[in-house]
Amino acid sequence: MAENTENKHVQVVTEESLKFLETYINNPSPTGFEWEGQRLWLDYIKPYIDEHYVDNYGTAVGVINPKAEYKVVIEAHSDEISWFVNYITKDGLIYVIRNGGSDHQIAPSKRVNIHTDKGIVKAVFGWPAIHTRNGEKEEAPTLKNIFLDCGCNTKEEVEALGVHVGCVITYEDEFMVLNDRYYVGRALDNRVGGFMIAEVARLLKENNKTLPFGLYIVNAVQEEVGLRGAEMIANRIKPNVAIITDVTHDTQTPMINKIVQGDLTAGKGPVVSYAPSVHTNLNKLLIKAAEDATIPFQRQASSRWTGTDTDAFAYSNDGVVSALISLPLRYMHTTVEMVHKEDVDNVIRLIYESLLKLETGQDFRYIK
Repeated sequence: MAENTENKHVQVVTEESLKFLETYINNPSPTGFEWEGQRLWLDYIKPYIDEHYVDNYGTAVGVINPKAEYKVVIEAHSDEISWFVNYITKDGLIYVIRNGGSDHQIAPSKRVNIHTDKGIVKAVFGWPAIHTRNGEKEEAPTLKNIFLDCGCNTKEEVEALGVHVGCVITYEDEFMVLNDRYYVGRALDNRVGGFMIAEVARLLKENNKTLPFGLYIVNAVQEEVGLRGAEMIANRIKPNVAIITDVTHDTQTPMINKIVQGDLTAGKGPVVSYAPSVHTNLNKLLIKAAEDATIPFQRQASSRWTGTDTDAFAYSNDGVVSALISLPLRYMHTTVEMVHKEDVDNVIRLIYESLLKLETGQDFRYIK
């Protein structure tokens, strides 16, 4: 159930930052190959931080007040789902395997980019015409029957383009604004999170806020294949507190069971989660920050785990006080992921206001 939904909206995203978001979303950043997106993100955030670094696998970190002993992380993940070339037939067709949770059912008729050492090779996911399926039992798309066509007639022609087994494949679809209300695009899960934490850094700088702790703005890699980037960077930073942002499901569209997925609505505010990895006392601080700043918010129960980088941070380094702020999203892991503009503003505001409530050396233990 939504809370504080009658409050007047405060716009945070500027025209300039929206241009960055569009560029950032349109740039491919597949799992394991995130570096071009990370360059864009670092270039955007550099004016708002004191220093930065990138780890061996590409997780990018901007730091404010790096000499402070008490460390707070705000984190999102930078990778998008994609495909790998797995098999090239003698007739020049390409079969694929997943890189992350790619949805085989949306693949037919999609345009894609195959990333090779020679540059981008264009291709399409082919599918038999409806005329040829008439009167027969419909065969649904599966990993065994979806294939790419890059206009070649032989395996040798495909290989001459630079395509080989292991080349990564991303969809072509690009960012747009729908009805002046929603941001739409592929890979909003979760590069919109990277955008939001960068905007928090911008607000801190523009409002001349001095934090009493070190703030580590983390854009992690390889979340889509098991929270791997978060695992690595959590052990490097060794933070005291981590506030993670990711997307969650808007459950108002057809074929979603609210009994299973909860009752969440895009446009009604950020989502705070309840799960074993979410620290109750930090969660209370987030809720207090939302209430004090009249930011609308919603609640979600995540059962045994959140399935986000929250779990990786929480269970690292003998236990890191962690919490999750989620952004409601429609059509996750498709090329038309949708998030509400007001929710984006309010997630940014909630992280910002929560940081201002944190104190150096704050002790979140239940029993002291």
